[in-house]
Amino acid sequence: MNYDIVILTDPRYTNPKELNSGIENVLLEDQLVLDALKKIGFSATRKSWDDPDFDWTTTQYAIFRSTWDCFNRFSEFSNWLNDVSGKTKLINSKKLINWNIDKHYMKDLAANGIAIPKTLFIEQGETITLSDAIKKAIEGYGFDNTSLVLKPCISGGARHTYKILPSEVVQYDELFQELVTNEAMMLQEFQHNIVTKGEISMMVFNGKFTNAVLKIAKLGDFRVQDDFGGSVQKYNPSKEEISFTENVVAAAPEMPIYARVDIFRDNDNNLALAELEIFEPELWFRLFPDAANVLANSIKSRLF
Repeated sequence: MNYDIVILTDPRYTNPKELNSGIENVLLEDQLVLDALKKIGFSATRKSWDDPDFDWTTTQYAIFRSTWDCFNRFSEFSNWLNDVSGKTKLINSKKLINWNIDKHYMKDLAANGIAIPKTLFIEQGETITLSDAIKKAIEGYGFDNTSLVLKPCISGGARHTYKILPSEVVQYDELFQELVTNEAMMLQEFQHNIVTKGEISMMVFNGKFTNAVLKIAKLGDFRVQDDFGGSVQKYNPSKEEISFTENVVAAAPEMPIYARVDIFRDNDNNLALAELEIFEPELWFRLFPDAANVLANSIKSRLF
């Protein structure tokens, strides 16, 4: 059978034998997208990206929704991505995915006038101690040295993300050296407002804001992801926040069909970008079911 669109997930979410709230959320949201696509006439199905039996030439498009094991299997996923892009078209495009999957894209957005946190990029294989990297960040970028955040340039779900206090630099250096040997890393100024006020996730389809959530870290943590106990609630953004968000998406190399823009107030209380997600972002369809219809219609208007 041939399809217009295949919704991409990962093997954890295809016919799971045991359910928990996280898996149930994925199944619900993917089903909302599947139903929305079918409702406006698309032939659609759902497959794990690593399905060895599926012929990817039988679908016109593939849309990334819950391929969340890809960062733990990045080499395998990269090979698959290069192969599948020659067999079908990707939503969002492969050009955007390649750009967005590596957080060096933040440099490009900053060059296009988007406010980002103070960030020092440490490239893979670079010979530098954590102490010297922090000194470079303070002297070259004006970092506040009360606390810093270290994280990979290619990652998701807060993998290898660490908050480091000045008193902890020595104990983190061995881990830092190990990480930089294997991948590029980012050192950022810790953002105190994310802990106290939260981080806003803004959903955007075809360049226009549709809905938002506020993510708040659990007491004593700095990571807002619900994987780490963070809470999520619907959020009504200001005109300033909507304008900032739409400017972020417009600064990408091409307009994504769907995106999530994570924003916050930085340590100077100015709006800044935490992350632009246009690869496989969680879009909170379970809180905003009609947004799945917006996505389906955005695909139809742009691609069909």
